[in-house]
Amino acid sequence: MAVTAKAYGLFLKSLLNKEIDFDSDDIRIMLVTAGHTPDQDTHQYKNQVTNEVSGTGYTAGGVALASKTVTYTSGTNTITLDCADPSWSTATITARYAIVYDNTPATDATRPLIGYIDFGADVSSTAGTFQITIDSAGLLTLTAA
Repeated sequence: MAVTAKAYGLFLKSLLNKEIDFDSDDIRIMLVTAGHTPDQDTHQYKNQVTNEVSGTGYTAGGVALASKTVTYTSGTNTITLDCADPSWSTATITARYAIVYDNTPATDATRPLIGYIDFGADVSSTAGTFQITIDSAGLLTLTAA
């Protein structure tokens, strides 16, 4: 099962329109089922995300990302967004995707999407910790070409 992370194309538009401040805003990660299909080209706001998981140990809207950082590497012209590994303890849930979004604006129709993680298949936990391990490459890496 190949796990992949992608930025939403309109994330850059939201960033340039000052809708997102990754360092100081309430950036969250939520889990959705295979019933949702992320559209990298047209999805821009949280109200376009469907089929959020529900179950013991999971609260609607997901969890806030902790220890967020933004770093630039001049040798590769990359910007990396990183955070601590998000988790849900004593959770009984099944998810296919994790959606990263800015929860600071007042309504789902104005909460910008940042990126998503495709687990490659359904992932479940039963009365245990559901954890997403962010590897050493960070949550998302963007390249200036």
